[in-house]
Amino acid sequence: MSVLTDADRRFIRLAYDEALAGFNEGGCPIGSVLAEGDRLIAQGRNQRVQKGDPIAHGEMDCLRKAGRQKSYRKMTLYTSLSPCMMCTGTIIQFSIPRVIVGEARNFAGNPEFLRERGVEVVIVDDPDCIALMERFIREQPELWNEDIAEG
Repeated sequence: MSVLTDADRRFIRLAYDEALAGFNEGGCPIGSVLAEGDRLIAQGRNQRVQKGDPIAHGEMDCLRKAGRQKSYRKMTLYTSLSPCMMCTGTIIQFSIPRVIVGEARNFAGNPEFLRERGVEVVIVDDPDCIALMERFIREQPELWNEDIAEG
């Protein structure tokens, strides 16, 4: 398993902060950050509820805010929750080589699918990310089921 750098720890915390902001706005608490080394490129959060946009997942919002990039090959995507298949496909499409995941207990996502395609995936098991998602699922089960297309 990869050792987390100080930048990794800082950016996964920023992804959590984005998730918490989304939760406080009444949305799904999933945050994401795109960085190259220790340089922040963009940050975002799930905006499905806030914008009424079913595709505005945390990773998608972050990548949209990053704008056009000539290459993602030296970047890392940080996400508070393991990516769904839509976001996993986008990671593969953009050739993002490394993904740091805050937690995969509440939603397993697709880490093996990413790894099979050469993406380095590190699951942090961050207690704050886990607790926030557990609270959200407990308090908003209908919204959670809608977000993961099980509603």
